Amino acid sequence: MFPSAPSPVSISCKAILFDMDGILISSIGSVERSWTRWAILRGVDPALARVTAHGRRAVEAIAKLRPDLDCNAELKVIENLEIADNEGLTILPGVLELLAALPANRWTVVTSATERLTRIRLALGGIPVPEELVTADQVTRGKPHPEPFLAGAALLGVAPTDCLVLEDSSSGAESGRAAGCTVVATTFSHPAESLNAAHYLVRDLTGIRVECLGDQIVLNFTPLAEQAPKS
Repeated sequence: MFPSAPSPVSISCKAILFDMDGILISSIGSVERSWTRWAILRGVDPALARVTAHGRRAVEAIAKLRPDLDCNAELKVIENLEIADNEGLTILPGVLELLAALPANRWTVVTSATERLTRIRLALGGIPVPEELVTADQVTRGKPHPEPFLAGAALLGVAPTDCLVLEDSSSGAESGRAAGCTVVATTFSHPAESLNAAHYLVRDLTGIRVECLGDQIVLNFTPLAEQAPKS
């Protein structure tokens, strides 16, 4: 039985690895419309396509949905559809305040989107774009495999165990946990019961307060009651 009023927690880390969609920005409308269009073009059930694509590299979703097609060619089709559709793209609550409190060299983005799409979406959202980030085209195995977050930690020169991951999807939480990072997941796009890999749950980033103490970043927040803290 979970406590009705969880206690505030403090987490110390040396770097933060952000997922993009569902954490920094919401482009869910674009994603769903684009995958619906692609599914109709390729004779796939649109609902299945949308579910399959969420939190996963597009090339892996395509391979699962239409293994008979050239995944790289189809990836370009999806990428172009998503780039052309920016309707409803928004920055999520608490994001700009949290980023402003962090040293620029102590955070980056680890996403299942391609680099081209990532840079365009972040710029359109008004979010500072890191010089280097980890995208779908820079790893061979996407989330839930740990490779993306291991790459993110290496990019910042920090051990995975010294990194905090902010995610919204079950596959992303599993990826961060498998990499050895501490995982805080938001309930923006997935129900709490599907985020069992996360150490803590929050509704969004608005309640997270940051202190920078030497080489340590301390995050203070109160987790949701739906999930007990995990060691």
